[in-house]
Amino acid sequence: MDLKIKHAAEIIKKIEYINIASITPEGLPWNTPVYTAFDKDLNFYWFSWKKNQHSINVRNNPNVFVTIYDSTVPAGTGTGIYFEGGARELTNPKEMIVGITAGYKRSKHKVRAAREFLKSFPRRVYRFTPEKAWINGDTDIDGNYIDIREELSLNNIKKVINARFAR
Repeated sequence: MDLKIKHAAEIIKKIEYINIASITPEGLPWNTPVYTAFDKDLNFYWFSWKKNQHSINVRNNPNVFVTIYDSTVPAGTGTGIYFEGGARELTNPKEMIVGITAGYKRSKHKVRAAREFLKSFPRRVYRFTPEKAWINGDTDIDGNYIDIREELSLNNIKKVINARFAR
């Protein structure tokens, strides 16, 4: 398996926060870090207050861009994973349970019931499904360093991630 795919999978497994870039109803950019968990299909889940700006944005426009990276590494040594895809608020309890279980398992907290994310409760469960993925890299143009994005196979990332779930 490609080393970049393996490195991307390591970052996804290690980093517990994603940054969600969304668009406000007024067309303005909005970026939000959220604690996340993922499933074997590489769907990412988070819980947020239904009135948070990013929650409103996702309900208004499901097209989002997500990044994952380790911000603690020295300058020039970091690797970022970039995803384009769709996000939505989950309302089907069966779908919600997958995200709730993943989130609380990762955070090592007691799993809450799906009903605690519906109706008058303030928080909701959200799911991001990537459609494309990239990893950062570098090259040069006429001796000048530039950073680039290299597209990755989502299916190959899933294969490496699923090796984790098989253990």
